[in-house]
Amino acid sequence: QVQLVESGGGLVQAGGSLRLSCAASGRTFSRYGMAWFRQAPGKEREFVAAIRWSGSSTYYADSVKGRFTISRDNDKNTVYLQMNSLKPEDTAVYYCAATGGSYLRTYEYDTWGQGTQVTVSS
Repeated sequence: QVQLVESGGGLVQAGGSLRLSCAASGRTFSRYGMAWFRQAPGKEREFVAAIRWSGSSTYYADSVKGRFTISRDNDKNTVYLQMNSLKPEDTAVYYCAATGGSYLRTYEYDTWGQGTQVTVSS
């Protein structure tokens, strides 16, 4: 089992960029599919992006495709979310998550970080 700690959130103007990081503890990080989810006030948590254990494949929600990039460094036990061209509707708490199953099955993520707030002002 891994433990996850997110960082990098903050306040940014529309059109700006942020990079989120998720540091994982544990020696088996490289075996896990990793993903980012987000939850806006009054809304359900939604999938944002996922990456295969090896980093060779990625998957994005349509709402962020072309603007966000997920990546990982297995030597540093860290996964990243580079967010460009941010919009006010991207405002949410962003959560890092891990799965021992397929990175594509978004319903199987069962290990979660505490979240980091991203606020995009118009």
